[in-house]
Amino acid sequence: MENRDYIVLEDLYGAHNYHPLDVVITKARGIWMWDVEGKKYLDFLSAYSAVNQGHCHPRIVRALQKQAKKVTLTSRAFRNDQWPLLAKELCDLTGFDMVLPMNSGAEAVETALKIARKWAYQKKGVPQDQAEIIACANNFHGRTITIISFSTEPLYRRDFGPFTPGFKIIPFGDAAALEAAITPNTAAFLVEPIQAEAGILIPPDGFLKKAKEICEKNNVLFIADEIQTGLGRVGKLFACEYEGVKPDMMVIGKSLGGGCYAISAVLSRQEIMGVLKPGEHGSTFGGNPLACAVAREALRVIQDEKLVENAAEKGAYFLEKLKTLKSRHIKEVRGRGLLIGLELWPEAGGARRFCEELMKEGLLCKETHDHVIRFAPPLVITYRELDWAFKKIKKVFKRLEKS
Repeated sequence: MENRDYIVLEDLYGAHNYHPLDVVITKARGIWMWDVEGKKYLDFLSAYSAVNQGHCHPRIVRALQKQAKKVTLTSRAFRNDQWPLLAKELCDLTGFDMVLPMNSGAEAVETALKIARKWAYQKKGVPQDQAEIIACANNFHGRTITIISFSTEPLYRRDFGPFTPGFKIIPFGDAAALEAAITPNTAAFLVEPIQAEAGILIPPDGFLKKAKEICEKNNVLFIADEIQTGLGRVGKLFACEYEGVKPDMMVIGKSLGGGCYAISAVLSRQEIMGVLKPGEHGSTFGGNPLACAVAREALRVIQDEKLVENAAEKGAYFLEKLKTLKSRHIKEVRGRGLLIGLELWPEAGGARRFCEELMKEGLLCKETHDHVIRFAPPLVITYRELDWAFKKIKKVFKRLEKS
């Protein structure tokens, strides 16, 4: 079967909730992927940063295979020998006291919201069912009903109401607006340190630090969603480290599973996470031994192969190269580490057509919010491979310069 045959089947039998590029991947290794017709591509999306360690990393695959032969699932009705080790290793790595494991990023965000509300009622004294949580405009925290309730993207909300109450929205990066929005009933402030899905939007210098100070002053929890920015993607282990901010609660996922298995987690201090009691929250697959074994090796790979440092060095190099592009279509290039956005002017005709042309050149990336191309290769990428990618990007922009 060729690419077109699979595309026809998917469009016929699969729900149309995505608009993928028309390439059908059958194999991947490191930064490279191959379609069913044998064509080779450089992955410049990393499954939305879930493949920081590269595709099918041999160490992570071996850990998965080894654990899969022993036990894959016990549920949390019983204990297993992998979850306690992952919990300790995550706490040692991050400096938090406790971890709660889930499967997807959206599940972890929902978990953090539940904990924040429970903390507000039990510790802060907020009247029952009156807790408020503040989020930022243009946020992306997931797709559940509650999470889209505080999205500002009409496409994510249309025809999905009624929505969950209890949320306020402020402009991203506006510390004064945060302070003004806080009331005695405010439980938490939820923020992405860099808004990736919104187009790689970086807040003004000092915003995160100021926001944390405001939260501390008002006894409000500072929750950082580091699902996409965390575990090395932006050239620090976590994006909050750029301003020396330690969140009260942090949500991680994506590359925690090394691109091999879904796992996410919420990290916090004991006095916050400790509000949960048996039976109040859970997940059948959360903390399963297969996911935990994979995550343990995924974390070791990040550290052993110095992927955080590689993201910082290669990201700075590639960002400077991109800024040398001369095109009337380019509005701005911005990013941190290997999370880079190339924003186009509206007159450029949308980022989708550029991504389709790059695909023809063997480079796979994806548009976000119509006018931004996101560049986010696996963190194992080399200078030589970045140079190869840059030549392809330069070639496409030259070809589309007059159109």
